[in-house]
Amino acid sequence: MAAYSLRHYGEDTYVLSDPKVIVEHYTETADALGAFNTFAPDVPDSEFHELPNTCAHFLIEPDGRIDQLVALQLRCRHTTGLNWTAIGIENVGLSDRAILANPVQLAASLRLTRWLRCRYPIALRNVIGHNESLSSPYHHDRVPAFQHQTHSDFNHADMNRYRAQLARLSC
Repeated sequence: MAAYSLRHYGEDTYVLSDPKVIVEHYTETADALGAFNTFAPDVPDSEFHELPNTCAHFLIEPDGRIDQLVALQLRCRHTTGLNWTAIGIENVGLSDRAILANPVQLAASLRLTRWLRCRYPIALRNVIGHNESLSSPYHHDRVPAFQHQTHSDFNHADMNRYRAQLARLSC
């Protein structure tokens, strides 16, 4: 991760210090094991063929179970341009709308995100969906091919719904 951070952010470190962003994702898998099997191998990622493989700090299962996959002090490769300052949360499922429609999973996601926001004073506007990554003021990448790259998970409209519910939860 230190080598990745040096290439992409000009920082020779694997440490995540003072995170400013929380990024919501969905796994594109039907279960946690499928997601774990994507993240666990120490192989280049399937999209860019670069090490380290993709990962996330947390995985939220449809039944509301929260699994921590990576320590919060470590950078994790989940969102191009933001890995240097972002915590990644993967919600198990095939779409953001399916996750928003699952009250148990959504409640767990909101509880975890609220806890992280309170622990690291992260502004509500900096809780974003992966699809919103390019609009973050913290987004930057030194590698030209990665400067405009994002994914479709958790679009702006669905994140507005998510943030509205999150705003009701105080620290």
